[in-house]
Amino acid sequence: MADTSILLVEDERDLLELLKYNLDREGYAVRTAETGEEALKQVRSDPPDLILLDLMLPAMDGLEVCRSLKSRDATADVPVIMLTAKGEESDIVRGLELGADDYVTKPFSPRVLMARIQAVLRRAEAMTVPGPTRVHEAGRVHVDLDRHEASADGQAVDLTATEFKLLTLLVSKPGRVFTRQQIIESIHEGFAAVTDRSVDVQVVALRRKLGHAGKSIETIRGVGYRFRED
Repeated sequence: MADTSILLVEDERDLLELLKYNLDREGYAVRTAETGEEALKQVRSDPPDLILLDLMLPAMDGLEVCRSLKSRDATADVPVIMLTAKGEESDIVRGLELGADDYVTKPFSPRVLMARIQAVLRRAEAMTVPGPTRVHEAGRVHVDLDRHEASADGQAVDLTATEFKLLTLLVSKPGRVFTRQQIIESIHEGFAAVTDRSVDVQVVALRRKLGHAGKSIETIRGVGYRFRED
């Protein structure tokens, strides 16, 4: 793990030191930042393998930092786990919509956090490993995993990391119905804080971005969603 770098962004000095101690003990190469501005500067000059990002930061909050990271091609694929004292569903949904990969609510067990980090890193690594099928097409939608690009009706679609994973899941098996729980387990690794309502919100956002092609994502009442085969 010594080669795995983590940027820890936290303005509470005591918590920052505690988290750094636990991450160091696990063998990660840890860098720290206490403001959003400092975090962005570090990531742009030397992207880490993962970012632990506190939501409540002075001046520029964690959501704004996440939005900035995910809007730039050079940093869009850096995994982000958000740390926050807030546990409201609206905060969780907002963070996931912006592309956060996971969300841990304070107070939390260091062991749980380490497990979350390992899960996100595994998922990120899996996305970079060549597989038998790296391009999916269904109806009007085209998804290229190697390029991390999606298009609808021939037009590029700007998606968050979570929306891209959701679309890939649906178009990889057109006609198959995915339950909300299957979607949570597939794109969020079963993260307990992600609810059925969170999935519904993400589907609505994805449909909107796909335009007319978004109508191919069908709601199967009482079950989940599927991408309709044309």
